[in-house]
Amino acid sequence: MGLYLAIDAGGTKTRSLLADETKILGRAETGSVKLMRVSEAEASARLRAMLAEVSRTAGVSLGEVTQTCVGLAGLTIDAVREWAEREIGEVVSGGLLLVGDEEIALDGAFRGGPGILIIAGTGSNIMGRVEDGTMYHAGGWGPAIGDEGSGFWIGQEALRAGFWAKDRGVPTNLLTEIGEFWGASSLGEIVEMANARPGPDLPALAPIVTRCAEAGDELAIAVLDRAGAELAEQVALVALKMRESGGRRKVEAAYTGSVLEHISLVRSSMVATLKTSSPNVKVLEGAVDSLEGALWRARQILNNPTTEAQKSRT
Repeated sequence: MGLYLAIDAGGTKTRSLLADETKILGRAETGSVKLMRVSEAEASARLRAMLAEVSRTAGVSLGEVTQTCVGLAGLTIDAVREWAEREIGEVVSGGLLLVGDEEIALDGAFRGGPGILIIAGTGSNIMGRVEDGTMYHAGGWGPAIGDEGSGFWIGQEALRAGFWAKDRGVPTNLLTEIGEFWGASSLGEIVEMANARPGPDLPALAPIVTRCAEAGDELAIAVLDRAGAELAEQVALVALKMRESGGRRKVEAAYTGSVLEHISLVRSSMVATLKTSSPNVKVLEGAVDSLEGALWRARQILNNPTTEAQKSRT
C-alpha cells in the first residue's frame, strides 16, 4: 500500500497531509515558505518543522513515503525548485513531483479534466485546461504588473481611491480605517508608509476594505466590485482561448484563494459580470481545496507512472 505526502505551499501559508490509498492519516500547517516572502533559512526551518509534525500526527515515518506531490508558488525560478528538491529530498523518501500551486488547485477541482481555475488571494491568476491537457493562462504576472482582483490589488486600489476622494471631497472612511490599522496618526504618515520601500503588506488591507464596504462605504464597495469585474475579464479571456482551441463551448470554473473565498462582494461581482460577458462559463459553488489536488496527483503518479513527468530519487 502506498503512502502519499501532499504539500500546498502558497503565498501566505503552507499545508500538508499524509495519506494512504484510502484515507488521510495526518495534517500539519505552517507559514509561508515562499522564498520571495521569507528568507531561505526561515523557509527551511518552517518546512522541516511542518514535515516533522505531519509525520508525528500521521504516525508514519517520512522514510516510508512512496510519493510526494508539492504545489509550490514561484516554481519557475530555478533557485526555488532547487531549494525544494534539496529540503524535501533530505528527509522524505520516494518519488517527488514539483508543480505550480495553481496546478494542484486545478486538479483539486477537476481531477485532471477540463475546466478553469480562478485564483484570487494575495495575488491572482487564471488558468484553463482543455480535454487534451493543453493549458491556457491569463494574469499571474505579480503585483507590479498585474494581479488584478487580488488582495494586493484591493489594498492598493483602496489607497488610491481614498486619496482620490480626499482630493475631491468625496466622503469615505477608507483612509481613516487604513490609518488606524497601520497605526498612523496623520495623513502624512499614511502617505509615507504607502510609499515606503519595501512597501507595506497591502493584501492585509483587503479585510479593512471589506469591513468598510459592509458598513455601506460606497467607495469601498466600488473597489470590491471592480475587483470582481477585473477577475471576470480574465476568466472570459481564458474561456475564449479554450473555445478557439476547439474546447467545449460550455465550461465550468472553480475558485480558490482568500479573496474569492471570504469576500462575497468580489465573488458576486465576478459571477454577475461573467453572466453577461461569458454566459458559457459556470462558476461552481464553494472554494477548491488545493491540497486535495496534490494528493490526487500523488496517487495518480504511483498508479499511472507514465502519465506524469515524474522526478524520482534513488
